[in-house]
Amino acid sequence: MNPIINQFKQQSEKALSYLKEDLKTIRTGKANPALLENLQVEAYDGQSKLKLTELATIMTDGPSALSVTPFDSSILPDIEKAILKSAFGISPAIQGNRIIARIPPLSQEQREKFVKLISQKIEERKNTFRGFRDEARKKIKLSLDNKEITEDQKYKIEKEVEIISREIMDKLQTLKQTKEKEIMEI
Repeated sequence: MNPIINQFKQQSEKALSYLKEDLKTIRTGKANPALLENLQVEAYDGQSKLKLTELATIMTDGPSALSVTPFDSSILPDIEKAILKSAFGISPAIQGNRIIARIPPLSQEQREKFVKLISQKIEERKNTFRGFRDEARKKIKLSLDNKEITEDQKYKIEKEVEIISREIMDKLQTLKQTKEKEIMEI
């Protein structure tokens, strides 16, 4: 495989993977552990700032609640504080050695706001992919100008870049539709 195509593919896959992780943090109507995974927690009297996944196990506890069980029960109050401070609107309650985080249902206004946010994130990512594609095209042209590739190879590589671009744009559209459906589902 051509190094230009290889690099374009790797950049695209990495950006797509990042987008998928980013979309997991947007609330839907259902409880999803990914919602809290990257929540920053100031633990041990503010000495450490760690992601919640590094401090606890997060599991669903029914359709509208998450169960957070820390590896060290002494940081329960720190985790509770971080959940309360978060912009998710989740109400945590300590029950023994774990926290139950109740996820309130989304209002129609919140749903619409999240759908707009998703559209914005997808559009940003589309622009990123367009930049990758333009960069690949410039490298192809430069390779032709430097006589590293023939005219036939240039068209073949450009066609491959175009095919990959279409696949990525289709994946983005599918991601967008899936996430919007999850959010609008009551």
